[in-house]
Amino acid sequence: MGCIQSFRELCDRPKNTNVRLSLPAVCFVWQTAMIILFGVFIRYDEESDTHWIEHRKSKNISSDIENDFYFRYPSFQDVHVMIFVGFGFLMTFLKRYSFGAVGFNFLIAAFGLQWALLMQGWFHSLDYTDGKIKIGVESLINADFCVAGCLIAYGAVLGKVSPVQLMVLTLFGITLFAVEEYIILSLIHARDAGGSMVIHTFGGYYGLAISWMLYRPNLDQSSRLQCSVYHSDVFAMIGTLFLWMFWPSFNSAITDHGDGQHRAAINTYLALASTVLTTVAISSLFQKHGKLDMVHIQNSTLAGGVALGTAAEFMIMPYGSLIVGFCCGIVSTLGYIYLTPFMEKYLKIQDTCGIHNLHAMPGVIGGIVGAITAAAASESVYGHEGLINTFDFEGDFAKMVPTRQGGHQAAGICVAICFGIGGGIMVGCLLRLPIWGDAADDGCFDDEPYWELPEDEENIPPILEYNNHMRNKDVAESNFTMEQN
Repeated sequence: MGCIQSFRELCDRPKNTNVRLSLPAVCFVWQTAMIILFGVFIRYDEESDTHWIEHRKSKNISSDIENDFYFRYPSFQDVHVMIFVGFGFLMTFLKRYSFGAVGFNFLIAAFGLQWALLMQGWFHSLDYTDGKIKIGVESLINADFCVAGCLIAYGAVLGKVSPVQLMVLTLFGITLFAVEEYIILSLIHARDAGGSMVIHTFGGYYGLAISWMLYRPNLDQSSRLQCSVYHSDVFAMIGTLFLWMFWPSFNSAITDHGDGQHRAAINTYLALASTVLTTVAISSLFQKHGKLDMVHIQNSTLAGGVALGTAAEFMIMPYGSLIVGFCCGIVSTLGYIYLTPFMEKYLKIQDTCGIHNLHAMPGVIGGIVGAITAAAASESVYGHEGLINTFDFEGDFAKMVPTRQGGHQAAGICVAICFGIGGGIMVGCLLRLPIWGDAADDGCFDDEPYWELPEDEENIPPILEYNNHMRNKDVAESNFTMEQN
């Protein structure tokens, strides 16, 4: 108990947001380390190397158009836009934290994709003949996927951590992601093309666990800034629309060429459309005057894409995709109305962006849908060759049957949750140390500590606040009170 008390006293020391030495040191040292590690390990794969022409002749490939670049690059472009524009602008809803939302998203994504190429390369694409990691366009997509898990976690602690803490969060998040991805996809042999389990479930619970460890009992001192203004919500909606439009590419980006990729795009497209209608319906239904809540429209409308990530390439059928989207719109919107305030008051989890409702819960639902769909697969629906191709029943898993595959899919959910919560608690303990330059409780959700602001933005007069960045938060007798006991 004495050690715990000493640790708490150490963590409660006064905050100092000056990162003039720590942030440049982390950026310079870690980027230098990336250069060295890339020089030692990273090389072009056979389709991006100058020996491609020889490879083409040896494999009787008739044209350069057969290079994987021409199949994957359009999807890579879409996923890349989602990472840097979609996620970045989605988090600009806070009225005084837009620089931090977009700028720090940019920073950790740029660092994370480099570290991800190394970590995923060591697990998935290491050439044991020469000890080198061979990368191509699919490696870039997977690196963006890896970064997405950390950006999801960032949403839980948005406005409450320093850029140095975010770099540490990303360093360990990428490492944990690579390990749990290898366990789920390679050892357990679960299928998760769009990352409902590997990306969203892991990233969601990783961020929530960190937020729980970094709980701020006096965060209400910054409540005047934990809200939006009209234009900040419009900018956040730009992020929503980019994510919503490109999500079919996200879920289909690394699926097999041909029917799998085609089917994944169709299924995601339909699920997203269905989610919008149920989100609007629930948002209006639970307001006294039937008005729509912009928080729900910005976030819950994306939940269908999250939930269909695992089963995107399965034969879930178009009506099944609509059902998944329908259910997720309801669950996610009710989560924002009921669960977010409940978790803050009783579980001490301060979830700034509501990632539990957009990523964690829909991710678990997606994993369950994937397990059920896999277990119900049959040759009459998939065909013999289609069943083998869709679930990769080859090599060590050649004798796998659909019912057993369903069990492996369920096991993947458990691994993602365990890695997310366990890893988040450990990283959260590290981030609690008062050495990272995070703001005090009364300085959260504000760009001023870390950014040079235009002169007319340096001092703002107090304005009438509205709860959870909403002006008319008049849910019909449903909100928990947020006062501290």
